[in-house]
Amino acid sequence: MSFWNDPLKVAADWLEGIFTGWGMDAVLAHVLVAFLGVLLLIIILMVVDIFLVWIERKVVARFQDRLGPNRVGPFGLIQPFADIIKLIIKEDTTPGNADKVVYNLAPILSMMSVLILWAVVPLAPVMLGTDLNVGVLFLVAAGAIGTLAIIMGGWGSNNKFAMIGGFRQVAVMVSFEIPMLTMLMIPVIFSGSMNMNAIIAAQNPIPFWVLSPLGALIFLIAAIAELGRAPFDLAEGESELVSGFNIEYSGMKFGMFYAGELLHAFTFGGFWAILFFGGYRFFGLEQVSPFLAILILVIKAMLGYWVIMWVKYTMMRIRIDQMLAFNWKFLTPLAFALLLVTALMNALLSPAPTWLYALGMFLANVVTGWIALEIARSATKQERDRIEGPTKTAEAHH
Repeated sequence: MSFWNDPLKVAADWLEGIFTGWGMDAVLAHVLVAFLGVLLLIIILMVVDIFLVWIERKVVARFQDRLGPNRVGPFGLIQPFADIIKLIIKEDTTPGNADKVVYNLAPILSMMSVLILWAVVPLAPVMLGTDLNVGVLFLVAAGAIGTLAIIMGGWGSNNKFAMIGGFRQVAVMVSFEIPMLTMLMIPVIFSGSMNMNAIIAAQNPIPFWVLSPLGALIFLIAAIAELGRAPFDLAEGESELVSGFNIEYSGMKFGMFYAGELLHAFTFGGFWAILFFGGYRFFGLEQVSPFLAILILVIKAMLGYWVIMWVKYTMMRIRIDQMLAFNWKFLTPLAFALLLVTALMNALLSPAPTWLYALGMFLANVVTGWIALEIARSATKQERDRIEGPTKTAEAHH
């Protein structure tokens, strides 16, 4: 077997051969090689995370007509390392009367909740951590750890502002998890599997965003809210809560929260690509080399990450009552309606030719979205009439 066709398998067999040659038990050697593989993936992700800081600062600078980091190193590339050194040497403080175990465990859980998601990410057809047949369910379970980390950080800090920030963020995350998890079922319906590799393989020749553009959009909106990024960053509303749940954290503990947020955004960009944009698939190029497949997935994940940044740096923060009303009164009912429509159309059109199946699914999404917007428009008009009165509303239209 060539290294370029299946590099992980070849490298793992070679390492196991070395360890068993040294007299190590075969099972122990296999476990050690698996551990080294996990460690290598974590190191690569942390290095990527460092450069995500530079990318985010450069992107926001362009949106705001600035230059961004441009002094430390060429194009400011070494600036993130200077930031890391600054965070490491800053004093590590712990609030008085804080729950030290909970307080110190929260940033670790926040970062861990992101890293373990990559266990089920198919990087290439032959390169994936764990080929779970319930990969989508694992995504749901692992994401819940991030919610736990935030409430632990807010509660363990012994600070009323941190606690309020934690409660607000958890309220947002739990609320928007419902439409996001509902949209996870749409690729499962199309592929007939919860396995991530099977979902990617099923997007041949038509990616799922063509079959369900509304589903891809709802998943993106809910993912942005789940990440706590603008316009849904109520936990860190500086004008109201100073910094939110992480106000009492300093040094690398704060850095872990910040790094976890950036890597989480990139990770969700990757899952958006896997679930709706074909993952590592791109006109058969993924069959040329696993390394090319990884490059394709990273580019798609970066495009998703760029969209998330685009939304963050161009939209204003909204009030928490408006945000939760938007979720419970519009996004969640729409997600459930779209899931029912998708399941019904899939049952009706499954025997049909591919082009008719795709056209029917696409039109079903368009009609569902149009009906939802008309209902929302009518509801908002009634609300304006109730608050302002019919006369003022009519005058505003004229």
